Amino acid sequence: MRVALVDLGMGNLHSVERALARAASDAGVACAVDRTADPDALLRADAIVVPGQGAFRDCAAALGRGLGDALRGAIAKGTPYLGICLGLQALFDASEEAPGAAGLGVFPGRVLRLSPAEGVKIPHMGWNEVTVVRPGAGPLAAFDGETPHLYFVHSYHAVPDDPSLVAAVTEHGPHRVTAAVQRGNVVAVQFHPEKSQAHGLRFLAAFLRG
Repeated sequence: MRVALVDLGMGNLHSVERALARAASDAGVACAVDRTADPDALLRADAIVVPGQGAFRDCAAALGRGLGDALRGAIAKGTPYLGICLGLQALFDASEEAPGAAGLGVFPGRVLRLSPAEGVKIPHMGWNEVTVVRPGAGPLAAFDGETPHLYFVHSYHAVPDDPSLVAAVTEHGPHRVTAAVQRGNVVAVQFHPEKSQAHGLRFLAAFLRG
């Protein structure tokens, strides 16, 4: 299979690329990972991964250069999509981080800043226990019946208009954070599977197996 690793001009693509290659080997899946910012390449890919460590406004600007239309088109035709961190947040309409900047609008909802609270550090950074709230949610089914510890780095979190999108959550102080959303061919996670060691690789392998 050909996996398009979308280059938005931000984030550590190399670590995601290495993790995908390792997960493909673990899963016994023949996989070629192509880093790309070419909209046509997204429409030809067998699967798409959108990673992201960076600012929502920069992401929105990159999506406005043809990538956004290609991603929406690929999702609409059923291409498996995995969003990581900013790749999850970009699926929604807008973010408090960048007023006036448009996300993909695949799902209605907004991305809100985690509000400060006593004893709670922002950004939320480190290992957290994740609870799957909707068993059987695509590749997140790899964690059904478990509460894996996964790695997070973020100051904003997605709040879907439709709560049924939420497939997994985590707690950060008083905050109940959307850890993953899933619907049909789309799965997106706030945690970083490429930094989450064995659990992260197991999740990526499940995504690649389909």
